[in-house]
Order: sequence, then structure tokens, then C-alpha cells
Amino acid sequence: MKTAAIEKKHFTTKQMTLIGMMTAIMCILGPLALPLPFSPVPISFTNLAVYFTVFVLGSKYGTVSYLIYLFLGIAGLPVFSGFGGGLGKAVGPTGGYLLGFIFLSLIAGWCIEKFPGNKGMYAAGMLAGTAVCYIFGTLWLARQLNISFTAGLGIGVLPYIPADIGKIIIAVAAGPVLRKTVEKM
Repeated sequence: MKTAAIEKKHFTTKQMTLIGMMTAIMCILGPLALPLPFSPVPISFTNLAVYFTVFVLGSKYGTVSYLIYLFLGIAGLPVFSGFGGGLGKAVGPTGGYLLGFIFLSLIAGWCIEKFPGNKGMYAAGMLAGTAVCYIFGTLWLARQLNISFTAGLGIGVLPYIPADIGKIIIAVAAGPVLRKTVEKM
């Protein structure tokens, strides 16, 4: 009787390099934030970095890259918005958004992989992923601040929609070019 060989999946050197590079880009863009006086949630560039990451790496490896970024921040590196880091930042008022970015990368990355060349689906995937991120962030924020979900939407989502739509437009325009450039490497 033959036994089936167990096939081990390994990251290639190129995949590991790209995961590291995209994690580094998240670590550079993630801390850049514009605080808003009425909310503990700043305008952040983390979601833009996630959008670019899933264009380069796809859903699976893009999520791996984001998780590395998340764990670096939880470990204390100042990679979260406003150059924050540590477990306190991850479980604070913006922690739900940090969790929601996992789903953002999975959903947006899936749409990019499944609908090659379809910019409308790229945008739809990013919008859907961002909406899921907003839900996690708002639920977490409302609980942390002891406010209603609706009040959480008012201070944690509604003011950010125009900037996030702008980031999606930038990502949909530049992401395919970035992906083609990386694929040639």
C-alpha cells in the first residue's frame, strides 16, 4: 500500500520578500494620521496601505502581511496611528478597526483575485471590506466609549467616508499598475 506524501507548502523567497516589503509600507503609512478633535479615531492611511498590499499580494498573503503589522504593533512598535503601539492601543477605542482590517484585506483581496481587470469589482471589494471594518470598529468604539452604535457611527465612520472613498479611488487607479510592476519582478 502506498502512502500519500504530505505536501508541505512553503513561502517562496519572492513571496516572503513582498510580504516583508508590504508590511514595512504599512509600518510607514500606518502611523501617519490626522487627528480629529471630536473623535478618538484619526484619519489614518492604514487602509490605503492595506488596499495596496492586497493588490500586490492577494487575499491570503496580504492578510499575512497585515497580521505581521498588527502583531508588530501589539508588541509595542509605534506602527499604529499617531505612532502608537502596544496592547493598550490594540484594545483601546480604535482596536475594532485594527481587527476589521483583517476582514478588509480578505474581502478586497478576494475581489482583486477573482475579478482580474475589473476595476468596478476592485472598488466593490474595497467598499465591502471597508464596510465590514467600519462595523467592527463602530461596535468596538461604542462599547469602549459606552455610547450607542448610532453615536459610534457619527464619530467613527461618517466623517471618514469621503477620505476613504478617495483612498479607494487612488488604490483602484494605482493598484493594477503596482501589481503588474511587481509581477514582472
